[in-house]
Amino acid sequence: MGSQSTIEHKAFARVGFLGNPSDVYYGKAISFSLGNFWASVRLEPSDELIISPHPIHDLVNFRSLDHLVDRLENEGYYGGVRLLMAICKVFRNYCKEEKIDLHAEKFTLSYETNIPRQTGLSGSSAIVCAALSCLLDFYNVRQLIRVEIRPQLILNAEKELGIVAGLQDRVAQVYGGLVYMDFSKEHLDKLGHGIYTPMDTSLLPPLYLIYAENPSDSGKVHSTVRQRWLDGDEFIISTMKEVANVAEEGRTALLKKDYTKLKTLMNRNFDLRRSMFGDDVLGAMNLEMVQVARGVEAASKFTGSGGAVVVFCPDGSLQVKQLEDACHKAGFRIVPIEVVPSLLNEVDLTTLGN
Repeated sequence: MGSQSTIEHKAFARVGFLGNPSDVYYGKAISFSLGNFWASVRLEPSDELIISPHPIHDLVNFRSLDHLVDRLENEGYYGGVRLLMAICKVFRNYCKEEKIDLHAEKFTLSYETNIPRQTGLSGSSAIVCAALSCLLDFYNVRQLIRVEIRPQLILNAEKELGIVAGLQDRVAQVYGGLVYMDFSKEHLDKLGHGIYTPMDTSLLPPLYLIYAENPSDSGKVHSTVRQRWLDGDEFIISTMKEVANVAEEGRTALLKKDYTKLKTLMNRNFDLRRSMFGDDVLGAMNLEMVQVARGVEAASKFTGSGGAVVVFCPDGSLQVKQLEDACHKAGFRIVPIEVVPSLLNEVDLTTLGN
């Protein structure tokens, strides 16, 4: 793709299906790209390098002081401009370190997103991922920056901004489709990344997404789990290993299409998370979403750290109808999940390791 062309890339929301949050504790995870929601970034050649603020998400004009305060309380201080700036910095520094030459032409970056905020669907990293794809094509370096490395670049950009996260989300968004991930310390130390194994998306049963349109209670209490893990807390360490095993067993269950086992594993994943983090951290609204699904005997767990829930109804259409009714009664949105196939193109595939 020539550098004089307008370039546009999408990156999709993601669902942490099994194994989270062990991915940030040298564990394992299965995730997939969620086609219902996405961010897109557009790069246009220009005379100056411009990062365009979004008219809604980077609002700087207000009707009144009350409007400004309401906006900040509901949306926070941060839009997407800082994300685009951060990935530009990380991309340039990585290319400099790796002695990858970049031409001197300039561009304008802009973005759109329909990923609901504070739903644990990785809206921020989607913007960064789409922007990185634009930069790879604008500078014609896609073949020089390996697919396995790209999730770390995205994570590094978010770390620049103080965003605390792991690699799982970014792997799912770079690869697309359904991916099994092994983040063992041995792999990370030796390779600088985990082992990422794409799986056939047709192995997944029909799934549903529950989320709140106004996720005001997403668990405001700070978690001590990370510090306890670092301090060698035996309960946290052993339970996190059990969570990682859920992903490993889930991979086998998917390959065999053993959906009875899958239901058990999804529920177990959530129960293990709850035992470590506690209800105050998880938040009442998040717990209610899980309970709504369990109330109709469906399997459910968080898609991320809270804000949305992935649900499996093993008993079919009647159970789905019961779930929809329960969600509407509780005031939650429910949509059938659309899984995105692999996003890797022929150039990307040539960069993959074994």
